[in-house]
Amino acid sequence: MPQKPQVIPLSELPERVRVVENLWIPMPDGVQLAARAWIPESAVHDPVPAILEYIPYRKREFTRPRDDATHAYLAGHGYACVRVDIRGSGESQGLLTDEYLPIELDDGEAILRWLAEQDWCNGRVGMIGISWGGFNGLQLAARQPRELGAIVTVCSTDDRYTDDVHYMGGCLLGDNLSWASAMYSHSALPPDPALVGDGWREEWHKRMGGSGFWLEDWLSHQRRDEYWRHGSINEDYNSVQIPVMAVSGWADGYSNAVFRMLENLPGPRMGLVGPWGHKYPHQGVPGPAIDFLGEVLRWFDRWLKEVPNGVESEPMLRAWVQDTMPPITGARHRPGRWVAEPGWPSPGVRRECLALRPGQIGDSSARPAEHTDLTLQSPLSVGLFAGRWCSFTATPDLPHDQREEDGGALIFTSDPLEQDLELLGQPAVTLMVAADKPVAQVAVRLSEVAANDEATRLTYGLLNLTHRNGHDDPQPLEPGEFYSVRVKLNDIGQRIPARHRLRVSISTSYWPLVWPAPESPRLTFLTEGCCLELPVRESAAEEENLRRPGPAVQSPGPAMTLLQPRDYGWTVTRDLASDRSTLEVKKDEGAFQLDEIGLSMRIRTVEWYSHTGNQYGSVRGETRAVRELWRDDWRVRVETRTVLTSDAGQFHLRAEMDAYEGDERVHAHNISRSIPRDLI
Repeated sequence: MPQKPQVIPLSELPERVRVVENLWIPMPDGVQLAARAWIPESAVHDPVPAILEYIPYRKREFTRPRDDATHAYLAGHGYACVRVDIRGSGESQGLLTDEYLPIELDDGEAILRWLAEQDWCNGRVGMIGISWGGFNGLQLAARQPRELGAIVTVCSTDDRYTDDVHYMGGCLLGDNLSWASAMYSHSALPPDPALVGDGWREEWHKRMGGSGFWLEDWLSHQRRDEYWRHGSINEDYNSVQIPVMAVSGWADGYSNAVFRMLENLPGPRMGLVGPWGHKYPHQGVPGPAIDFLGEVLRWFDRWLKEVPNGVESEPMLRAWVQDTMPPITGARHRPGRWVAEPGWPSPGVRRECLALRPGQIGDSSARPAEHTDLTLQSPLSVGLFAGRWCSFTATPDLPHDQREEDGGALIFTSDPLEQDLELLGQPAVTLMVAADKPVAQVAVRLSEVAANDEATRLTYGLLNLTHRNGHDDPQPLEPGEFYSVRVKLNDIGQRIPARHRLRVSISTSYWPLVWPAPESPRLTFLTEGCCLELPVRESAAEEENLRRPGPAVQSPGPAMTLLQPRDYGWTVTRDLASDRSTLEVKKDEGAFQLDEIGLSMRIRTVEWYSHTGNQYGSVRGETRAVRELWRDDWRVRVETRTVLTSDAGQFHLRAEMDAYEGDERVHAHNISRSIPRDLI
């Protein structure tokens, strides 16, 4: 079991810290944004740099445990830390109607100016953020505000279309539905009356009626158009001139972006990739969690305080190369070791290409290569054991034994390895493929097969074959025509021991991780044009002197009283009588009271993904969410339900919201939309 972070009492930090529960930051249009701050007491007479985290997840209660653990620690080492709720979230005024809108970035620049002007700030500002806060840190850096001196971006991306929660390889992700549903309920919650007074109710009703249903917008942009180009810094990497520390984990959905940013950003940059899911690395699971806050301090000390600590001379990339382990869906720890590369791409990583023969990777015999046609039409059930696109590791959402999936796939397996094999970077598979339908997708998995035949998925990739020439202008397939396509798999850091085998598995569906094609396609492969590319890493002698991250530390979180325990579940049900398969994902965060402010909260979400037989028109996703807040005789609750279905020509979405003040329902609305499929 991974160790929890060591909690350092505030009294033991170098600086005494003053916590400001709520302060207001005025925007140019008169809207007031709400913030919580941790300010070193010494900053009154000796101003310090500020660190901004700018997200919509409610600093008053939902992120309070994480904020206290992180920002108090950084403030105790000489930074004024400010956690701001985005316009229309938490106590901030206005409406939040989508991700990364221009108004969000305009507000962000105004916040940076405001911070730099405060008496306790010396005019230099950095940004830190995970996920949404990692995104807008990059996006604000691209705008080059003079106040912003460096950023730490965690679990984020340089490309909003190819590597975010919405689409992957031109395929619609199942997480697109779950994330839209989460924000549907989350953005409808009211501000806390204890901070905003009697106006809370009016603000609440504005949010419920005006925040919108974001899934409609996301489904209306199925190709990489201007909607997704906005906020994607890979449109112009040179716009980001300040130092960037990019961080992710192998179980996260955003690790690919770290490698692209290391390769393309022009300024000082450092990459850190560990075993974690979608969490800050000092609280990372699977472990080991690390002293991430110490790494952050070194980064900001160098670029905001000009401390000559040598960060710029350290390896550009540090990564946790994982050792083999059984296919455990709820792994809490990943064995492995830290490695380093001086730059990226690394001269110490070579590309090795292995042919895909019928049933085999490579050709270990002396006989001439045999090439043939192979055909495949996978059942919709392939994907039920895939886990989630972006693992929070809060539920057992990592992939299961891949033998459960391989029966519906075309598989290629290597001979046992003669020696250990170490991979670091992006594998890929080149396929010569034809389809019998104008729209088809392919899912490719790379697994490690142990001596007992257990198959652990190492990485995977997806490609909507109509996007074979790019995501801007998809083109239908000509049935029967062969195309050479290259499927990029997610980057990995993995050591495969001798005597284990590699396996490539190919399927025509991967539901519910990705929404299926309009019809069940049959694919035909010419093996003469199929191969596996591996990023093979040579061992580096300098790793003996590598500075490895220390064990995790943080400040204390808030005092809390548990009212109802957490309840997580990930259950696959197969009704053989009706041939109905269902995946139920339960994420009940329980209920607890924040003792300091006397506020209690409950968060519960359940998702269902189902289909019948191989009927593509039966695919269905449904989510139900409850968000509840209460204090004394004040109690509010928001309940939402979202359903997504499809036929060959359209997506059909329905959404419902009911809100309660006490026991009285005070708001209800229903949404029903149909959106044409765009070669997806």
